Amino acid sequence: MTKPGDTLLDRLGRWLAGRLQDESSGYEPYTPSDPETLRRTLEPGDILLIEGNQKISAAIKYLTQSTWSHAAFYVGDALAEPEDGTERRRLIEVTLAEGSVAVPLSRYRTYNTRICRASGLAPEDRDKVVAFMIGKLGLKYDLKNIFDMLRYFLPTPPVPVRWRRRMLAFGSGDPTRAICSTLIAEAYGQIRYPILPEITRAPGRASAQSNYSRREILHIRHHSLYTPRDFDLSPFFRIVKPTLEYGFDYRQMVWDDKASTDAEAAKAGTIASDT
Repeated sequence: MTKPGDTLLDRLGRWLAGRLQDESSGYEPYTPSDPETLRRTLEPGDILLIEGNQKISAAIKYLTQSTWSHAAFYVGDALAEPEDGTERRRLIEVTLAEGSVAVPLSRYRTYNTRICRASGLAPEDRDKVVAFMIGKLGLKYDLKNIFDMLRYFLPTPPVPVRWRRRMLAFGSGDPTRAICSTLIAEAYGQIRYPILPEITRAPGRASAQSNYSRREILHIRHHSLYTPRDFDLSPFFRIVKPTLEYGFDYRQMVWDDKASTDAEAAKAGTIASDT
């Protein structure tokens, strides 16, 4: 759809964004997310990692060497109920086509997800992080930055592993150009909450890390280079699994043993007939 004042770059940018968000066929989650269970488990400030199945997802997962290609931020009931009676928006995320938007939990009911929770977050800091994310609603991705989007059409670019993360930051430098986790990292940076470990030099262990590794960790501490995987790997974020939050007891599991019993009976019958 052409808008007033559109340029050729605007139209091309929207077309590229649409192509990158086309879903790949054959995606089947191992453990689909139940929106109601997620809602009961999630707390404001939590980060929901998502294993996406879009074309852009394949590139991000390859570049970050991770299962997770997207991250959304949970704000709980901080946003008002929609007047049209639709599901309440409890997640804030950033996408190419929409920019920073609020979406319902049900958007990711058919995806593998993981909850990452900042440990010991003070209530006032939680409120600041939530307010920061809400304040960024409406932020748009610069669709004129064509070269910034083109890199995602190469899901497996032939570059060394140690350069792949930097490919995610390639572009004009506009703060809206980065992937979804950038805005979340910036929000936590406002309250000085750590994501990646600090570098310390203990006596006798100065050679434990290469100079390159130390420089790289210092470099990626800037919010523009954080990826969804960093929240998963961070020692300062706890992984929360909904099935374990409500008194899971393996002894109460009901197993369907009929298939294995039938297979054993058929095998025994075959052996008996051979003898």
